[in-house]
Amino acid sequence: MEEIMDLQQEEFDQVQYIVIRYGKEVFGIDIKYVDNIVRMQRITRVPNVASHIRGVLNLRGEVIPVISLRIKMGLEPDEITKMTRIIIIKLESGDSIGVLVDEVLEVIMLNASQIEKVGYNSKESVASFLSGVGKDEERDRLISLLDINATFGEKEAGAAL
Repeated sequence: MEEIMDLQQEEFDQVQYIVIRYGKEVFGIDIKYVDNIVRMQRITRVPNVASHIRGVLNLRGEVIPVISLRIKMGLEPDEITKMTRIIIIKLESGDSIGVLVDEVLEVIMLNASQIEKVGYNSKESVASFLSGVGKDEERDRLISLLDINATFGEKEAGAAL
């Protein structure tokens, strides 16, 4: 009986992540923040904004700022291909923000036992954008799990507008 309860609790603790790719690195975004995934479209540049803000796009009448997470994390600039997507993230504040990604790979489920916390010392490190690292045993890989609240502060969505 106790084993059944443990299994039910483990299922309850599972979280779905959208797995995305930047170069050879894979990252996960908690699906509860994902509002939409759209193909690359025209982004209107906005003058005098931070370098990682690529501009804005009009999605069904809503103007949404688009961010280059690569540049924000200090990685090499984006290379737009036919696999490039924009993930529309709905922040806890209710604002939306678009994030350029090289490719959307899949949706996976991870439970608490498959996630390790990340220790880091520097606010400038890529690790400062992570909530943890997921162990995907099925594909024998590690997935860096993005901390949406740390990555996109509440000011970020309004910064481009």
